[in-house]
Amino acid sequence: MNGRELSEALRSGRRVYGTMVVAPCPRWPGIVRGAGLDFVFIDTEHNALDRHQLAWMCEAFRAAGVAPIVRIPEPDPYRACMVLDGGAEGIIAPYVETPEQVQALRGAVRFRPLKGKHLAQALAAPSSLQSSSFSSSSSSSSLPSPPLEPELAAYLARRNAGTVLIVNIESTPAMAALDDILAVPGLDAVLIGPHDLSCSLGIPEQYAHPRFEEAVRTIFRKARARNVGAGIHFWTSLEPQIRWAKEDGANLIIHSGDVMLFSQALGADLNALRNALGDEGRKP
Repeated sequence: MNGRELSEALRSGRRVYGTMVVAPCPRWPGIVRGAGLDFVFIDTEHNALDRHQLAWMCEAFRAAGVAPIVRIPEPDPYRACMVLDGGAEGIIAPYVETPEQVQALRGAVRFRPLKGKHLAQALAAPSSLQSSSFSSSSSSSSLPSPPLEPELAAYLARRNAGTVLIVNIESTPAMAALDDILAVPGLDAVLIGPHDLSCSLGIPEQYAHPRFEEAVRTIFRKARARNVGAGIHFWTSLEPQIRWAKEDGANLIIHSGDVMLFSQALGADLNALRNALGDEGRKP
């Protein structure tokens, strides 16, 4: 699946499947493709990946037909442009709490490579792109905006059609602003960060708590009502992920991650070996 297909699936409500990958291993793209995943979630917020490693990973997953979606360290449009230039097919912005943040990220994802005054005007009035020139944004400016060709709007739409914009909803202020966040054009999906959301709710890591459950279901239902994809990065039980998808329309399915799955599988196998060989007491 490429970015365009992923964006269309998220908005239409079709489920897409992915996992978090943070290890720059050359075998991962083939393994992920063989598992039948649609995309990978590469996290640079909490993991030490440099720009060269990240670009290599993005290009490798793209070549394998698995869309690389990168979480940037902060909701910064310049960071978003950087990872898109490096081969990502979309971005996830962490800890977004205002529609203004989403609008700035929209500029990076939907109007790249425009910047500065031209980008600000395009965001405020997209129809201005159809004009043969931009008007000056300030009557006191001594420098008029340079002319632009009428083909610009078509060029930007074509160039950015395959990029995906996802924002993390992981705090009570974000939930309070959710209706306005979802109203920003060009948003493909919202992704719940369960750990941060549980902390913001005052119930850290209590993922079965009724307050957490209510918050998750509210986010999912509001997003899907606006034809915006919705998901949660979850790594514990499969049961709530299945329930949220069936009952609440969650369609951005991100299950666990390479480091988590390795730890769980290795721990389970080693415990089984120790138990079978009578070495339970030697567990470190």
